[in-house]
Amino acid sequence: MTIQNNASALPGSFELGVYTLGDIVPDPVTGQAVSQHRRLRDIVAAAKLADEAGLDVFGVGEHHRLDFAVSSVPVVLAAISQVTSRIKLASTTMVLGTIDPVRLFEDFATLDLLSEGRAEIMAGRGAFTESFPLFGYDLNDYQQLFAENLALLQQLGEHETVNWKGSYRPPLKDAEISPRPLQPRLPLWIGVGGTPASAERAGRLGTGMAIAILSGRPERFRHLAELYRQTGAEAGRSPESLRVAVTSHGYIAKSSRQALDDFYPYYLNYLNGFMARPGTEFRFTREDFEGYTQPGEALAVGSPQQIIEKILYQHELFGHTRFMAQMDVGGMPFSKVASAIELLAAEVAPVVRREIARKKSSSQS
Repeated sequence: MTIQNNASALPGSFELGVYTLGDIVPDPVTGQAVSQHRRLRDIVAAAKLADEAGLDVFGVGEHHRLDFAVSSVPVVLAAISQVTSRIKLASTTMVLGTIDPVRLFEDFATLDLLSEGRAEIMAGRGAFTESFPLFGYDLNDYQQLFAENLALLQQLGEHETVNWKGSYRPPLKDAEISPRPLQPRLPLWIGVGGTPASAERAGRLGTGMAIAILSGRPERFRHLAELYRQTGAEAGRSPESLRVAVTSHGYIAKSSRQALDDFYPYYLNYLNGFMARPGTEFRFTREDFEGYTQPGEALAVGSPQQIIEKILYQHELFGHTRFMAQMDVGGMPFSKVASAIELLAAEVAPVVRREIARKKSSSQS
C-alpha cells in the first residue's frame, strides 16, 4: 500500500494548507449570519478550491455549539474527499478526551479508504470544554482522559486485533478493529498550545506536533520544537519521523493595506465572539491589530511577500514541514476567503517551497 501524495509539491517538500473551525457569527459589515447549511457548503467549496489550486492539506476542527457548524469532523471530511483528489484531509483538531478512540480510528480509517489514502488525525485536549458535559465526561479527568485515549488510539493503529484495559472505557478483549486504513499507518499529530509536557509527549510517542501560534512573537514557542525533537531522539525516534507543523490565523490580499482593511473587522468580530468574557467587549484597536501583524509577530496577515517572509522566518525558528492558516473567522465572506486561498497557493506556496528546498540542498552539500 502507498500513501497518496499531493502532486502540487514533491514528496518531502514543505506543505501549505488552510483549516477551518466553521464558526458562525453575524458579518460585522452586513449584520447577517449564514446558516449552518450554507457554512458547510462553503467549507466544502473552500476545500475543493484549495485542492484545485495546489495546496497540500485542508483541516476541519470540532466544536459542539450552535455558533459552530462542524461537530462531526469525519463526516465533513468524507464529503470533501468526494470533490477533491490530492489534498490531505486532517482534523484540526479532535477533542480526544471526549471521543471514543475506537470510533475515532474507525471513522478516519473509513475516510482514508474513501479518499484514497489522504486522511490524517490531529488530536488535542481542546480549548473549548462543552463536549465534556455533552458526552458525560468529568472535566476533572481532562488530562487523564487525553493520555489514556491517546495511548489506545496508537495501539489501534498498530494492531488489527486489540486487547486493552484502561480506567475510562470498557476493556477490549480480542477486539477486531475494522476497517483498516489504506495507508500503512494513519498520520497522527498532537496539537500543542504552549505546554512543554505536551511537546515531550509528542516526541516520546513519535507523533507529529502541531503548534498553534495565534498571536505574539513566535520565538516564545521555539523551545517546544527543541524539546519535542530532544525527547523524540531520546526515545529512539528518527529525525525524519519528527514532524512539526505551525497553525496560525491568517489572511492574504494583493497589498498589505487591503489585507489589513479586509481582515480587521472580522478578526475583531471573532475575538468578541469567542475570546471575550460574557457581557464584555474585547478591547483591540486597529492600532493593536496592525501591531500584531508586524514582521516579528505571529499573525499572518498581509501581502503575499509579507506572508512568505513570515513563513520563512518561522522556518528558521522551528524547522517545521507544514504551515496552515485559519482565514475564515468572524463571518468572513466566502469570496474573500477564496481569494486568499488562491493567493496562498499561487504566490506564496511556490516561493516558500523553493526557498526551503534551496536551503535544505545547500545545507546537505
